[in-house]
Order: sequence, then C-alpha cells, then structure tokens
Amino acid sequence: MDFTNKKILVFGSGISGIGATRLLEQQGADVILYDGKETLDPEELLQKIGKDSKVKIILGELKDEVISSLDIVVMSPGVPADLPIINNIRDRGVRIWGEIELAYRVSKGDVLAITGTNGKTTTTALLGEIMKNWKNSVYVVGNIGTPYTSIASQTTSDTVIVAEISSFQLETVEEFCPKISAILNITPDHLDRHHTMQAYIEAKETISKNQTSEDVCVLNYEDEETKNFGKKTGAAVLYFSSQRKLDRGVYLKDGVITYSEDGKCVDICRVNELKLLGVHNYENVMAAVGMALAYNVPVEIIQKSVKNFSGVEHRIEYVCEKKGVVYYNDSKGTNPDAAIKGISAMNRPTYLIGGGYDKAASYEKWIESFEGKVRKLVLIGQTKEKIAETAKLCGFNDVVFADSLDEAVSICSSLAKNGDAVLLSPACASWGMFKNYEERGDEFKRLVNAL
Repeated sequence: MDFTNKKILVFGSGISGIGATRLLEQQGADVILYDGKETLDPEELLQKIGKDSKVKIILGELKDEVISSLDIVVMSPGVPADLPIINNIRDRGVRIWGEIELAYRVSKGDVLAITGTNGKTTTTALLGEIMKNWKNSVYVVGNIGTPYTSIASQTTSDTVIVAEISSFQLETVEEFCPKISAILNITPDHLDRHHTMQAYIEAKETISKNQTSEDVCVLNYEDEETKNFGKKTGAAVLYFSSQRKLDRGVYLKDGVITYSEDGKCVDICRVNELKLLGVHNYENVMAAVGMALAYNVPVEIIQKSVKNFSGVEHRIEYVCEKKGVVYYNDSKGTNPDAAIKGISAMNRPTYLIGGGYDKAASYEKWIESFEGKVRKLVLIGQTKEKIAETAKLCGFNDVVFADSLDEAVSICSSLAKNGDAVLLSPACASWGMFKNYEERGDEFKRLVNAL
C-alpha cells in the first residue's frame, strides 16, 4: 500500500505508537501522533521519534476538524477499541488499524504468529530460536518486546517474522494473514477490556480469519475452545496434545514429544532433555515444534533447538538458592491460569507471593491448585483482600498481607526452610505498583539476590 501523503493519526505515544509513527514517516505519510494525556512533553516525544521528524503532536483534546481530515488511525494496543472517541472516528468512515496491520502492510516475507492466554512468550522465543538456527533473516516481534513496526521496512521476501500477538492487537486486523498461526489456549483474561468471554475468544480467533487452506493453524487439542475452532477455521489444522496420541499432530506420551503423520512417527525429544519445567511448557514446546514442522524446518534443527532452549525471563525463572531455599520469578503469571502453571511446576513446598492489579479475574481455581504445595500465601497490591476472601471460602487460611514486594520477600525468606521454594507468581497484573511485569520481576530478583 502506498502511504505517500496519506493523513494518518497514531493513537498512543508508548513504544508501539513511536514505532508506528517512525514507520509511517519513513513511508511518506503525513503523520499526527496523538495522546489524550495533556501532561506529556511534546519535545520529549519528538526526540523519541527522531530529531528531524516533521510529525505533528496533539495532546489532550482531538478536534473534529482533525478527525474529518484523516485517512487512517493506527491504534496502540493499550488503547481500547470501544472508546467513545474511537467510535466517533469509526462512525465517520475512517479506517482503524492496529500496529500489527500497519506493519503487515509494509513488511515482506512470511509471518508465523502466536496467540493464546498463556505461553505466548515462551513459544514465540523458542520458535524464534528454531528459525534463527535455519534462516538468515529472522525477526522476533510483538508482545515479546520488539514492535513489529520497528523492523517492517527492513524485511525482504526471504524474511521470517515470528510474532507474539495479543488479543488487543487482533481487534483491529483487516488483511493480516500469517503463513502459520497458533492459538495455544483460551482461558478468562482481560475481561476488563473485552467485557465478555465471547468477545475475548473471538479476538483470539481473529489470528486465523484471513488464512486459507494453503496456510496452517496450530491448535491445542486439550483446550475445548481451540479444539472446536479447528472445525471453523479456513486454514489447514495441526493439533498438539499433552494428554493423548494423535494420528496427525504433535503429542506427549511416556515422556516423549512425538510428531505423527501418515502413519509415521518421529520422536523430537524426551521431556527430561528439556531445560523447561512443567506440562504447560511441554505444550509450548509442542506448539513451536508443530509450527516449525508446518513451515518445513528440518527435524534435526528442531531437535537441537528445543534441547538447547533455556526459557524466557520472568516465566518460572530460577533466580538463586539461599540457605537451601530456591527462589523463582514468575512475574509473567499475570492471570490466575498462568499462575496455576507456575504452581504446577513447583516440586518443593512453596511460599507464594501473589496479588496486584484487579483485571476482574476469579481466583478460585488458582487457590484450588495449591493442593498442599503452598505453605503460605503472601498477598500484596489492590487484590489482596479479594484474594484472601476467596482463599478463605476455598478453605485455605495460611494467608499474610504485605504492604510491598520488599516486605513480601522478607516474610517469605524468614519463614522458608532448607528444601522449600519461594515463588513470585502474582495471578494479577503489575499496574499500580510497577510499570509492567518485567519491572516487578526485576525488583523481585534484586530483592532476593540482596538477601
């Protein structure tokens, strides 16, 4: 698409918005960077874009005459698609894209895209490693940290783009079409944004909406939503399963991850050869293996890559051992289902630090997953009373409140004995106490290493 002289407004001035603004200016568009926060410094934003930028910056009110002049609005993922101002823009016939749609229109090569409630980052990072061990031009982008827009103009027809895609980013897809997609699982999350579970499910399924039978969608056979989606998608479907043998797909049986097709089976690896803990991680490995196989990556490269992969930061990350107590950072466990995975992976009696920002989640299943593993639950943040009440109703009473992460770590370190574990796996977002889960995890590691 030719963006020359198109009047395009980028909504949101975070890392995604800055990346989209730079890309559009490179493409010759007439760009406005807009943010509703009047307190931001325009000069600081211009410095982030580039000192020679001619981008116009608007903060606070967005006037009607500006809206009526627009061809396209590119929204940052953090901006809800149902804001009154967005509805107003949409009602005027202005096209509304997300950064993923913009980057896709500019980039070349093949996209391998991953979504799901949990496991996206691990699967994306692993698939990225597999592809880098096979291809020369590989970019790993999206929620994993590098905006897709920041590399779109550098791609060629030989490029492979491995993308972690959130439900927020999928809300505004038009033509985005990955060669291989994956939906790892769908459990309740971000209902404060999507409002209903059905809307959240539909957002996730959008990853495959433009795929045809020439493309592949990799799905979890053990998740009811993704299993059923296999009957609806227009893509060719490849399932993975941690519970049963599949005639065609990737499955886990007797501790071995195997690929089966046309009556032939190929063993990829034994799970005890992996550096990752827990069945949920074996599922992430199977999803990445399935996507790589669907893209015709040689089996030997896949086998070597999965055995060498050591996981991602903030996801059941080993921090250190102090006085026989092992500390794990699972700050990326930002919802109950993700935090259940953290508990499930523990093989020691555990002191658990939880709580944070309330995303309108329900915590019963998380509490029920403790199953005698959790010695004490130390709660912080906005949700601590809500979680404590849920714990009490579920019959779990070993709960302590802390006013800060520092205090929570101090409580756990004073109680834990040789052979125990301390796990930060909050089941909540970090907002209100930290900028993001990375900052929360980094602070946890700093506190633990300073003990």
